[in-house]
Amino acid sequence: MTFFVRTASRSDLQAISDLLGETWHDTYDGIYGPAKVAEITASWHSVTALEPRLTRPESEFVVADDGTRLGGVAFAASSDPEKKLVVLHQLYVRPQCQRQGIGRDLLDEIVDAFPDAARIRIEVEAANEKAIRFYETHGFAEVGRTANCGAEDSGIPALVYEKTL
Repeated sequence: MTFFVRTASRSDLQAISDLLGETWHDTYDGIYGPAKVAEITASWHSVTALEPRLTRPESEFVVADDGTRLGGVAFAASSDPEKKLVVLHQLYVRPQCQRQGIGRDLLDEIVDAFPDAARIRIEVEAANEKAIRFYETHGFAEVGRTANCGAEDSGIPALVYEKTL
């Protein structure tokens, strides 16, 4: 199937939530355990948690859609006043859709949406080797670490990667 990247809409939110749940369980069950992953996805990836992204200023919320299902999702935002730093909060591709260029297409769309940005940043779980390979292949390099990936008090450590645009 051919996937097209488009702006996410309110009617996509349940499918996005389902995609994130499936992808997170596939990626993180072996790292955090299924119960912790279910807890995180219920909090971070519920329709209610995703909805504010539709109207957040200085952001881009996109999906890869083949007309029958979503193959991937990405969300990024810039909160720096000069719009030079973009934070890629999510880029996930459904497990059975990986290695088809969907991640690359989503990343390209995010970068194109912020023409004045000088850098793009992502936090990556150190044990997520597939994601690290993806980002390194696309020009990202490790620039630091955080003790709280994804939320202020998450307690989830991560590597911080950046790419100069």
